[in-house]
Amino acid sequence: MSNYPQGTSARLIEVAAAEIGTIEQGDNLTKYGKFTKADGLPWCGSFVNWCAAQAGVKIHSVVSTAIGAHKFKETNRWSNLPSLGALAFMDFPHDGVDRISHIGIVVDFEHGSDIVTCIEGNTSGTGDQRNGGMVMIKQRSLKRDIVGFGVPKFVPYKGEYPKIELPTKVVKPKKETKKWIKPKSKQLPPATLDRS
Repeated sequence: MSNYPQGTSARLIEVAAAEIGTIEQGDNLTKYGKFTKADGLPWCGSFVNWCAAQAGVKIHSVVSTAIGAHKFKETNRWSNLPSLGALAFMDFPHDGVDRISHIGIVVDFEHGSDIVTCIEGNTSGTGDQRNGGMVMIKQRSLKRDIVGFGVPKFVPYKGEYPKIELPTKVVKPKKETKKWIKPKSKQLPPATLDRS
């Protein structure tokens, strides 16, 4: 049972917060990818689409983050300022991908500060920031990481928002790995060298 009305930014944050700590099963395999029919692909956008659907917030697909950002711009739903529940579009400098390549849901910010707190899918504590395999709370820089914000058409809401606590310790996700196990074999006779 939700504490917040469907369609509101508070409900979107509540849904996303309940997913913190979720780790992909295999390489980019998640319920979020299954929902958007993009299972096996990087899933930060699928995570956002899934959360929005659960919260009753209507948004276009953001599975492709660059196209998703462009659609927010086309529909005049783009902002350079954060707001609770807005979708933060990111481009990490020096990662070899020179375009918007990641997205998160804004859950906190301080006016006049460079730091925006987001809940993001498919990120990590210290590794790959846009394909890390876990839902996490992240703090991002307006000057360095965030390109801008897509603002969904939320149901108006004036009330309390979920409190999101920053973790005190960075958790590095453990991706599922297949470990090679030496097969048990029958004892073979010693090899002989044929010197003929």
